[in-house]
Amino acid sequence: MSTSLYDLTIGSYTQILASAVGYLEKGKSHFKETGIDLQDVVETRLYENMADFHFQVVSLNHHSTKTIAALSSGEFNPPIGYEPRDYDGLLQMTKDSLAELNSKSAEEINALAEGNITFKMGSTEWPFTSRNFVLSFSLPNFYFHATTAYDILRMKGVKIGKMDFLGSMKIGT
Repeated sequence: MSTSLYDLTIGSYTQILASAVGYLEKGKSHFKETGIDLQDVVETRLYENMADFHFQVVSLNHHSTKTIAALSSGEFNPPIGYEPRDYDGLLQMTKDSLAELNSKSAEEINALAEGNITFKMGSTEWPFTSRNFVLSFSLPNFYFHATTAYDILRMKGVKIGKMDFLGSMKIGT
């Protein structure tokens, strides 16, 4: 049995978005207990030339929900134009993305498997098949931003580990 587009997208995105909700909530509790300003966390960067925590969380949401939208529209754009959000707003955005993706059916997503998606950024356009876009662009970006947000929380002292990142795995044979 081959892996379906639904499994690749919704299955992967919801596993990590659910874990992100968990580590964001642990972070919020930690910051309240230790008196760390949540806005300071939102503005934190791993390195001076990297995007901040806000961008990382927006991007992990963008690379999941907007990829699913792109399966229908055929077009994907970078995560620009998002309103500034505080820590609670980023947490809510992630919960909303999870709920949105959980509302999708396997039939709905799998019916879009043979399409094409063009990534557009300014005058740059990269054409992909839907599967290749998911496998070589969307999922790597999604995991990168989820990991970077997780790493910022770790750097700020949140007691989270690999299992917090992995979340609920699909164990079984």
